[in-house]
Amino acid sequence: MSADRAVNTVDVAELLAKIRAREIRVGIIGLGYVGVPLALTAARAGFRVLGFDINAPRVERLNGGESLIKHIPDSLVSDAIREGRFDATADFARLGEPDAILICVPTPLTKHQEPDLSYVENTARAIAPRLRPGQIVVLESTTYPGTTDEILKPIFEETGLRSGRDFFLAFSPEREDPGNPDFGTSVIPKVVGGDGPDALALADALYSQLVVRTVPVSSTATAEAVKLTENIFRAVNIALVNELKVVYGAMGIDVWEVIDAAKTKPFGFMPFYPGPGLGGHCIPIDPFYLTWKAREYDIATRFIELAGQINTRMPYYVVDKLAEAVDRSGRAFTGSRVLVLGVAYKKNVDDMRESPSLKLMELIEARGAEVDYHDPYIPEIPRTRKHADLMGRRSVALDAAAVSRYDAVLIATDHDNVDYRLVVENAAVVVDTRNACARAGLSDPRIVKA
Repeated sequence: MSADRAVNTVDVAELLAKIRAREIRVGIIGLGYVGVPLALTAARAGFRVLGFDINAPRVERLNGGESLIKHIPDSLVSDAIREGRFDATADFARLGEPDAILICVPTPLTKHQEPDLSYVENTARAIAPRLRPGQIVVLESTTYPGTTDEILKPIFEETGLRSGRDFFLAFSPEREDPGNPDFGTSVIPKVVGGDGPDALALADALYSQLVVRTVPVSSTATAEAVKLTENIFRAVNIALVNELKVVYGAMGIDVWEVIDAAKTKPFGFMPFYPGPGLGGHCIPIDPFYLTWKAREYDIATRFIELAGQINTRMPYYVVDKLAEAVDRSGRAFTGSRVLVLGVAYKKNVDDMRESPSLKLMELIEARGAEVDYHDPYIPEIPRTRKHADLMGRRSVALDAAAVSRYDAVLIATDHDNVDYRLVVENAAVVVDTRNACARAGLSDPRIVKA
């Protein structure tokens, strides 16, 4: 790296003015469930957006006007393209073009439940050779406190440029809730932490143009901790009601009825609901990022780890209840046929990341039963990191004749556009992990809650 590049300085006031005038170009790396909504939000705000993804077919389809996400209309993509506000590329040599680069790549766990930051590190190393003075780089991917400062910053500073002087580094955690009609990207407040005051000011100015409100915090590590805290809060409370489900179920008490009554208290209680396990990219994964980092400080996160153990055991509990229900109906579970309703991790979306349904299907087959699935949002199971053997399986039709051919139907995801009355009227046994039948006003001795 030449010395003259290392001593470049940036007029921060001028850069702030360009951000507020929407004169900068925004680059977004990772065009998935976080990157695409963010790109469209920035385009609608008046910025020119260049999206990056290593998946060339995905890039081609986006440039053809497809959103690739069911709850986002294709028209939003095609409109942004037509207006010259958005295009996508698989050519990472173009990373020098954007003035601000927002990183929205996966942060999964390894098979040993440790952070896998390979996507973040590879992205940083792709940016570094093209990094130029005046660029803003923001990590949005969920990770442990210290990642931005300990991983990204050293990689970028190997170029000879300095954070806070030549380029500006920040962390702003994504807060997407796929399929939630009430909370799109632009109406969710954005937490922002910067590596120094100039980085914070620049990142805050950028996001202020995109979302309803920003929440500046004192450092990138604090912003990283905010995201983990939000998701750990949910994971722990879901574990609590999952454990209560098991305890109350043994007592003959319906945990769903208990929660519905408890939530009438106007203070001191917030309803969380049990399920067949945790799904999505955040809740099953993020708590383990903190437990891993805490070990560096000789701190045991026992509460968080216990919650993880409870939630991880839920698919096993559900399959036990399923087998018991089939056995009580006079059929042997070994050799039986089971239909799983829903492989998306939550209702009304086509997102199956970390879906407990995949684990359920594997456990059912491990116990000698045959399993099919129906999901109106996922016609075929794609390749996944943990469940490769399920790849290529296709959703079966859901009609009276089809349902009657199975020994049991397991409701794993409560999509709204499923005819639960048809299911209950034609199924030999229905095992409901989501209280979908009760919400549909259906009551039948063949329905078992699990």
